[in-house]
Amino acid sequence: MELGTIGWNRYNEAELKELESLNKSYRDFLDKGKTERECVNESVRIAKEAGYVDLKEILSQKKALKAGDKVYAVGMNKSIICVNIGTKPMEEGMNILGAHIDSPRLDIKQNPLYEEEGFAYLDTHYYGGIKKYQWVTIPLAIHGVVVKKDGTAVNVVIGEEETDPVLCITDLLVHLAGDQLDKKANKVIEGEAMDILFGSKPLKGEEKDSVKANILKLLKEKYQMEEADFVSAELEVVPAGKARESGIDSSMIMAYGQDDRVCAYTSLVAMLEVEQVEKTTCCVLVDKEEIGSVGATGMHSRFFENTIAEIMAAVEEYSDLKLRRCLADSKMLSSDVSAAFDPLFASAFDKRNSAFFGKGIVFNKYTGARGKSGSNDANAEYVGQIRSIMENNGVVFQTAELGKVDQGGGGTIAYILAQYGMEVIDSGVAVLNMHAPWEITSKVDVYEAKKGYVAFLKEA
Repeated sequence: MELGTIGWNRYNEAELKELESLNKSYRDFLDKGKTERECVNESVRIAKEAGYVDLKEILSQKKALKAGDKVYAVGMNKSIICVNIGTKPMEEGMNILGAHIDSPRLDIKQNPLYEEEGFAYLDTHYYGGIKKYQWVTIPLAIHGVVVKKDGTAVNVVIGEEETDPVLCITDLLVHLAGDQLDKKANKVIEGEAMDILFGSKPLKGEEKDSVKANILKLLKEKYQMEEADFVSAELEVVPAGKARESGIDSSMIMAYGQDDRVCAYTSLVAMLEVEQVEKTTCCVLVDKEEIGSVGATGMHSRFFENTIAEIMAAVEEYSDLKLRRCLADSKMLSSDVSAAFDPLFASAFDKRNSAFFGKGIVFNKYTGARGKSGSNDANAEYVGQIRSIMENNGVVFQTAELGKVDQGGGGTIAYILAQYGMEVIDSGVAVLNMHAPWEITSKVDVYEAKKGYVAFLKEA
């Protein structure tokens, strides 16, 4: 496939039907997975339907694994690894797709509920890089889990059903906003002012904090939740509403969390589509990328390495040296989004080295910020191999950088896997409005990303 061509012009009717089907299922995935926990739950369901078995079952029954076996492992309900055992020894390396399933949002603090002048609020702490002013006065929902002292977990979703109330963060009316409008954009809305308006109806018979008392009564009735249970809760505030087709021609998708669930979903679908393989294939979907890939569920943890070690032990005679060889000889696509060229903000981009809508999967030889700081910077030999694979399989692809050299930049999980000595390059889908409450992607790029991931798993 010619580099940088517009994908829409090349599809026949069968391909267009396949494209629309994939994008519909992708929108369904976005609606069911607005948090990393929900993404893992949905990924497990999809993997099981494709014949994948929980690695815990294999280990508990002390079963051996062989070529053709397909397993998955879940880390703390926030990360998942799927592995399809190939016919070649695992120490010869794997073909790996890796993406993250966390997205910028607001998190409810552990002591959040308070009343002020007849309003009840929830105090928040924003997660990941956001423009704070984008989150005010829009419909918001709460997704998450409350874990009680006895270990009981209660799932919470408020604001997604048509019969649900929605929430919001208030803003100052323009008539009184003279001082506010003189502030820099990063100060227009302060982080500590991003509190969720949670209610305004008082509880009869209560004199002090009667609105808060009514809120606690409702939480008790619906979720059997006490105020102290906020301490052991993970409640995420996200935009309310479903993923939608965008544009009068329905050529795009507008939704929350497409960074990086667009790459996570297409990676997972590609992984499940590729059945019989010589080299073992692997799909890694992890948490915490937006805050540095830290913690027990981020890519910096040993979850990935430990899981591969357990699988190798179940497949063949295990040794630390074999594990090191496996990781060093593996090849990976770090499946993460790229910034789409926006003509309305052209000054932030180097047009000759930008990602464009409808021109297919994007490869970033390096990301990083200013002077490539924090980037992986893939080897030319590996880039050449990837080019060959994409062209041989008719995949529409393009290359890009993340904006102008001195403008800023961003990171992915690529550099973390590269520490094992494996070949890694960033690849993914171009996104408009990245990190905003509502992001936009091209249906073409979703389709070509899945095709590219399939080709990689088969031939790398």
